[in-house]
Amino acid sequence: MSYMQAFIMALLQGATELFPVSSLGHAVILPALLHWNYDLHDVSFLPFLVMLHLGTSVALLVFFFRDWRALFLGAVGRDGQRIQLESLHIFWLLIVATIPAVVVGGLFEHLLRSFFGSASSAAVFLFLNGLLLLLTERLRSSVVTREVRCIAGLTSRDAVVIGLFQCLAFFPGLSRSGATICGGLLRGLHHDAAARFSFLMAQPVIIAATVREGFKLWHAPPDAGQIHLAMAAAVVAGVTALASTAFLMRYFRSHDRWAMTPFALYCMVLGGVAFLALRFMG
Repeated sequence: MSYMQAFIMALLQGATELFPVSSLGHAVILPALLHWNYDLHDVSFLPFLVMLHLGTSVALLVFFFRDWRALFLGAVGRDGQRIQLESLHIFWLLIVATIPAVVVGGLFEHLLRSFFGSASSAAVFLFLNGLLLLLTERLRSSVVTREVRCIAGLTSRDAVVIGLFQCLAFFPGLSRSGATICGGLLRGLHHDAAARFSFLMAQPVIIAATVREGFKLWHAPPDAGQIHLAMAAAVVAGVTALASTAFLMRYFRSHDRWAMTPFALYCMVLGGVAFLALRFMG
């Protein structure tokens, strides 16, 4: 992988990991369209993948540091009993929402990725990701008019539903953040609250992915060139993720009525064009 390819992939990872447009889908489709001759599943790609996840995770931690700090201090009772119960409840919601992905990922991730990991499949699922975002925007109006909720007002059942939506991301082309935001919207959250819960959920998921891939490096230690490339990519991915998160949180607060629609149209156009292009090239 050249430095230019690494720079482009790091930019994509930093933006698309949090934007509801599927980072994995872009990582599969782009190399196929540009005829890049490297394998995303090759062992030599591991250091790069680990550092991209690490850069994104650090960016999320920096941006949501006040949220995590408030949750931890609240959970230990520093701000009174009411805040303590609320903080513990939010921690519980994050745990419950993560369980479905842990179970489904442990049982079926390899199977799903092997069956649907081609660029053509990713393009189809990217198109379906756009449909999901668009359909959610249409359905949520009835939910919001009935009840508008905050994160602390979610129940364990709501967390399970959002966690099940997260499992859709095991199909390359379906966005983890997009799916979980959709789940939050359909449980009565506004876009900014749904996005905040989604990004808080992302922190342990991305850290777990980083640790899991990192353990594989013990069996295939990288050379100096791979390390330098991966470190540079991590910085690019982290800075891009930080800027993306800041933009998205402001954007969702300002465009609550139709915030997902531009991303939906983007996914549908890119997925459709990529599928036709890949078929034509094939």
